[in-house]
Amino acid sequence: MNDLPTKILVATDGSPDSALAARKAAEMAGAFEAELHLVHVVPVTEPYHLFAEDDEGPSLYEEDTQEARKLLDKQTRMIEEAGGKVAKAYLRVGEPDAEVISLGEEIGASMIVVGSRGGGRLRRPIGSVSSSIAAHAHCPVLVVRG
Repeated sequence: MNDLPTKILVATDGSPDSALAARKAAEMAGAFEAELHLVHVVPVTEPYHLFAEDDEGPSLYEEDTQEARKLLDKQTRMIEEAGGKVAKAYLRVGEPDAEVISLGEEIGASMIVVGSRGGGRLRRPIGSVSSSIAAHAHCPVLVVRG
């Protein structure tokens, strides 16, 4: 029985630790001949405008989503420029830990890779999102520390 991962899901949020996690996941995917999937989750927010509802232009929510798409595309390019191959990139909206776990189950990931701490301001040895993913995921989780 082969216990090597065949599908690796890496979560990215633009933080240095998640960029390092993406590089490590790409290296493992290459070494194990596994598919590499990339996800970025836009945290849940209500669509809102700075001004009146009928003002033209995107809401801040839409701007957040556009920025998230740029971040995900940039991370995909970085992996591919380093010789990795991203099978699919996903942009999700919701609670980051729940969305990563759910996507991992949906695609049948055999490993999830996350950075130890994201972009949040709290200083802990391991972030709350990565801790929750490690505690609740259906498969092994590699937490990469910078």
